[in-house]
Amino acid sequence: MQDFEKLGVFYLGKAYDLASRSAKDDLLLYDSKDLVTHAVVVGMTGSGKTGLCVGMIEEAAIDGVPSILIDPKGDLTNLLLTFPELRPEDFLPWINQDDARQKGVTPEEFATQQAQLWASGLQKWGQDGERIRRLKEAAEFRIYTPASNAGIPVSILKSFAAPPPELIEDNEMMRERVNTTVISLLGLVGIEADPVQSREFILLANIIETTWRNGQDLDLAQLISQVQNPGIQRIGVLDLEAFYPGKERFALVMALNNLLASPGFRAWLEGEALDIGQILYSPQGKPRVAIFSIAHLGDAERMFFVSLLLNQVLGWMRTQSGTSSLRAIIYMDEIFGYLPPSKNPPSKLPMLTLLKQARAFGVGMVLATQNPVDLDYKALSNAGTWFIGRLQTERDKLRVLEGLEGAAAASGDSFDRQELDQMISGLGNRVFLLNNTHEDAPVLMQTRWALSYLRGPLTREQIRSLMAPYKTQMPAQAPAAGAAPAVRPAASATAPVAMSVMESSAGAGSKVSVPPAMPHDVPVVYLPVRGRAPGGTELVYQPAVLGAARVKFTDTKLRMSELQTKNLLAHLADGPLALDWENCLELDVPVNELEEGAQGPAAFLLPPTSVTAKALATWKRDLTDWLYGSAALNLLRSPSTGAVSNVGEDERDFRVRLMQVAREKRDAQVDAVRKKYTPKVAALQERLRKAQQAVEREKEQARSQGVNAAVSIGATLLGALTGRRITGRATTAVRQAGRSVSQRGDINRAEETVEAVQQQIAELQEQFNREIAAVDTALDPQREALETVNIRPRKSDIDLQLVALAWAPYWQAQDGTLKPAWE
Repeated sequence: MQDFEKLGVFYLGKAYDLASRSAKDDLLLYDSKDLVTHAVVVGMTGSGKTGLCVGMIEEAAIDGVPSILIDPKGDLTNLLLTFPELRPEDFLPWINQDDARQKGVTPEEFATQQAQLWASGLQKWGQDGERIRRLKEAAEFRIYTPASNAGIPVSILKSFAAPPPELIEDNEMMRERVNTTVISLLGLVGIEADPVQSREFILLANIIETTWRNGQDLDLAQLISQVQNPGIQRIGVLDLEAFYPGKERFALVMALNNLLASPGFRAWLEGEALDIGQILYSPQGKPRVAIFSIAHLGDAERMFFVSLLLNQVLGWMRTQSGTSSLRAIIYMDEIFGYLPPSKNPPSKLPMLTLLKQARAFGVGMVLATQNPVDLDYKALSNAGTWFIGRLQTERDKLRVLEGLEGAAAASGDSFDRQELDQMISGLGNRVFLLNNTHEDAPVLMQTRWALSYLRGPLTREQIRSLMAPYKTQMPAQAPAAGAAPAVRPAASATAPVAMSVMESSAGAGSKVSVPPAMPHDVPVVYLPVRGRAPGGTELVYQPAVLGAARVKFTDTKLRMSELQTKNLLAHLADGPLALDWENCLELDVPVNELEEGAQGPAAFLLPPTSVTAKALATWKRDLTDWLYGSAALNLLRSPSTGAVSNVGEDERDFRVRLMQVAREKRDAQVDAVRKKYTPKVAALQERLRKAQQAVEREKEQARSQGVNAAVSIGATLLGALTGRRITGRATTAVRQAGRSVSQRGDINRAEETVEAVQQQIAELQEQFNREIAAVDTALDPQREALETVNIRPRKSDIDLQLVALAWAPYWQAQDGTLKPAWE
């Protein structure tokens, strides 16, 4: 079997000969980089459209490219039906029982037929069970089912969270995100909102944008509360009450509240967060094929979810670096209704934005449909690749030709409408016209056999059984919106349980109602209290020492310099070691957020040891020594590439970045080899063309000489029969016959030239294949053993800004458990 994966190409099928109605031997290898300029797949039911797209996703997975698939019909779940052993018992649980009954065979017999069919189909297309195994090992396949627990449920709470700063700073992107979110939400409650005329839209858009620009997240409960009591006083030049009176706003409040209170909507709040970065790769950095099955949803719910998902993709995309290599695929199996030519549903705006901007980030959009008339072809003119299958009506064909012409005009390519019309008219099942703007001319292709078992949509129970192993790995559910957080015991380093609360004694550890007085030369600070008090708790301040330092980490070999601020909290203890920085806690509280006094009524625990300026000076020296000995910047290093992780980048994200770097390096090497051989191949092809023309020319001359010789010989024989003189004519006939023999020699030499040039082309092709095979593909970032690089600070690079007595607030429950109040 040919090693398709090494070249960064997708094996989609073979070239197709329309005259003989059969596939040629030439493989159809699609450059993965071409998908960055997006693709459109058009074909009626039964044209093989799903098989083509499944094959494309399979190839991407083998190449380590993750995908997000939006599946309105349920066909894409077949990507999880992969059986490397090709045994009938593997197929048996997944066959369609109705198909077996219609054929009049038992399920076991039908499973055997399907196994044999798949084995022979794969063999015909140069594939086998080993390639299926490679597919299974290359990626993790998951089925997500929003608003359902059949597959992996999805929580939409993150969809109302503030977008990343990169998106907020882009006014156009921010406006699009807000508009789509509002329109989707109002559509879910049955309100068709107009961004210009609708008061509901304008109010919600103002609330959401204001909240997000303040860096704050939202959930539906908070949004309902803000509709009742908006923090904004004016909408445009009008007072809020004049623009949208409170009594009239109550109808919107009730509509949103009914949505939140409905049992069905609760399913939208459970499951994994709609975090694109986490969805595309597993915690180990393995690429995923994430299938979002939405066949079970109603039309409004589908539109709501698709719009939110596309917006999340946009937000994630904006945080990525630019690349010309394929980073990820976003595929929608049927876009009818989501990108119409005249209307503007919530899904259209983010989809248009992705088509226009995603290529700069290496994100390829693949959109499939069987209804070309209902698509906005002006938008799809951004697509660089078109796969056109058998169409249902002449109107569909004309619409597709319009789209192709628009794409050709956008890219500056020539367009032969008549030729494409003839090619499209002759298409059959699994035969597609591939029009790629990166290639010289369109080609006909027949799709390869799918590695996955294409049995049709899976049932809910089948999806449930496939996803059962992954559900056990899901993190614990976050508390529902509005629920009070659970009180948990504090860690020993932050709140020693041994520090008892003694009401009857006035000694160390006793609880008092006011903070004890400290010497004037001892600085005192208070950690802030964040959030509301959980029910049945008391605010208690414990004495500790806060050390704030700036630590600089420098490595000249890595050409990096990182300045970090460390705010450390160490509790005071009774005993010979009053303060131990080894057991300190690193805070996420900036120094400028420290308070000067207690926040509200509280109790204070007396310090177990004296806090003086002298003691603070000692603890300050101890902190410098501890930071010098223990503070380190731990980075990861790839031995094969020398690349080092960024500060704050975990192993998963580093491996994901390494995979993208490796893909870019491979694509660049392949491009370099192609550029090297392209002029050589072109020159030999031109020589071949001229040599073939020479053969035809010599053959034509030979035919002409042969005719002249025959005429001369015939005339000579006729003269002999009639008694005329034949000496001159005989000489001419002999001479012309000699020329004919010489001409045949010229033909042989011309044909030898053709063979020689063809041999040179074959040898050049072999050299090209060897150099392509030598492209460095040995790097596997998923399995490479990474090294740890420890960067430690010099003592002169440790700058202590503050060492002070700090009162640390805790929520103390009736059973004595403590929870930090500053988190």
